[in-house]
Amino acid sequence: MPGNLSADDLPLQRIYKWERERPEAIFLTQPYGGGKVRDWTWGQSVAEIRRIAEWLKAQNWEPGSRVAILSRNCAWWIMADLAIWMAGHVTVPIYPSLKAQSIRQILEHSEARACFLGATDEAEATLAGVPPSVTCVRFPTATPNDCPSWEVLVTANRPIPGYPTRAGDELSTIIYTSGTTGTPKGVMHSFNTLGYDAKVLAGLIKLNDKERVLSYLPLAHIVERAGMEGTAVYLGYRVFFSEGVDTFLADLARARPTIFLSVPRLLLKFQQGVFAKIPERKLERLLRIPILNRAVRKRVLHKLGLDTVINAACGAAPLPTEILLWYRKLGLNLAEGYGMTETLITHLPAPGSVRPGYVGSAIPGVEAKLSEDQELLIRSPMNMLGYYKNPESTKACFTADGFFRTGDLARIDPDGQLKIVGRLKEQFKTSKGKYVMPTPIESQLLAHPVVQHPIGSARAVELCGRRPRTLDGREWVHYSHTQDQAQRSGEPLSALRGRVDETESPGGMGIAAGRRCDFDGAVVVQPEGRKIVAQCASTGRKAIPPSPGTGRKIPRGSHSYAPFQGLPMCPHASHGCAPWATIFCPSGSAHNADLQPKSCIWEVGLLLCNLEVANDDW
Repeated sequence: MPGNLSADDLPLQRIYKWERERPEAIFLTQPYGGGKVRDWTWGQSVAEIRRIAEWLKAQNWEPGSRVAILSRNCAWWIMADLAIWMAGHVTVPIYPSLKAQSIRQILEHSEARACFLGATDEAEATLAGVPPSVTCVRFPTATPNDCPSWEVLVTANRPIPGYPTRAGDELSTIIYTSGTTGTPKGVMHSFNTLGYDAKVLAGLIKLNDKERVLSYLPLAHIVERAGMEGTAVYLGYRVFFSEGVDTFLADLARARPTIFLSVPRLLLKFQQGVFAKIPERKLERLLRIPILNRAVRKRVLHKLGLDTVINAACGAAPLPTEILLWYRKLGLNLAEGYGMTETLITHLPAPGSVRPGYVGSAIPGVEAKLSEDQELLIRSPMNMLGYYKNPESTKACFTADGFFRTGDLARIDPDGQLKIVGRLKEQFKTSKGKYVMPTPIESQLLAHPVVQHPIGSARAVELCGRRPRTLDGREWVHYSHTQDQAQRSGEPLSALRGRVDETESPGGMGIAAGRRCDFDGAVVVQPEGRKIVAQCASTGRKAIPPSPGTGRKIPRGSHSYAPFQGLPMCPHASHGCAPWATIFCPSGSAHNADLQPKSCIWEVGLLLCNLEVANDDW
């Protein structure tokens, strides 16, 4: 056992503890329409877990067989996870937003024997992605199908007897990465890694069994799995769930959480909602009045459903400093943390040590250092066992002395506080010879209300009918195409200037415009030899972007919308899927709308470094 971890700290042992000591305490609360909810006490939830575990055991699969969970967050997600472990198997969580092809890829690569199905973003795609050889079980939240239901299995099976446990070094889960750097890899974690993270986080933040949390970030992501489920099972506190976007505020009000985990985009939307009700300047004036300050802060947090929150944390992406400070000014104890699928949550500020722009210090048991090229290296009891069926990648990502290569460029202050600067592979060189890291610039842009998904240029871009992404999978600047927003879209660049080095100041910004539709194809823009080629993912047709000088000039002080000439149209072009580009020049200077091919950035996106990128960066 690593550090101070004991067998009694592991997940299954913890749920048996609560089954014995707190059988009447409520563990899970699930809404199911019309404002109705269903509660499970610890006694009731473990009883269902035991019955599902008995059914899994009766299938006579070899121990350690992989069983997937494909569903949005719900009470049955957590019960299925624990039942899989109790039956001696390995959980494979799958994002409910994935398309059929990605679902099938994960199920086939993991050799999953069964899959628990719940509500997903696209029910038809979910079923299409499950191979016929995989046995399915339907949660009550799933679209009706021919799979046996959870309720039927609970009724038909007796509880598994005794207290089945798993050794700490056994494989507990395979978490597939999001695939932003290529084909998703299966990250293997043991019961020790999950148990250690939960115990250390609970002690560091001083959590207790009276906590309340709303679970809405994907349980397939390590932030929610380790930060929420792990600590809830360890401490036995209550978990609430949400039905979706439409009921989120009502679900939040019901939960009255003491813990709130979030991501930058949601925190920004909350802030924009506040400014829609009370203008920013007026709110700032009210907050400066001593006699009103406390009442105003309390009212704003109450309206957001966050007035009972004791600990709030943001992860998964950098949080702009302005957003962090705004919430802390309101009295929300918000902090940023750091972790990866491969390392779990390794950094978090201790109470009273929040530093804007930093993600805290290494938690107990974690060693962090920088390589010669400033890459963050981590060694801890929570490091993954390796990548499933991929020994080559496993070997490549560890140093000879056991440190995991995170791929993040970082800075560690003398007191141990960690600041993430960017990704090692994201650096690119301008034509002036300067290396630039887009992450800090993207973070600054994200603070502006018209920007949802900033992405630094010098990367080819995939323009999808549903959601623009770069070829490495990261989301790219996108907002709805309205005249009002078009007039405001130069504001993020103007606001950014002066906050970053002059040589990194953007010369313009491209924005995807056009109505969304359900077309699954894409137009992929990428280099082929010395040319930049656009190819329709659906038809396979290719086209070369316009040669220099064919695009329209942008008049001084205005903006221009110009479709990419010569780009192949997708089958749904009449529905508004054809890619469009907008390049803004708030400084007033005129630029060629199609740019020079050697700039390698005609493909749209945030145009960094005065619209110039050196050829060798492709």
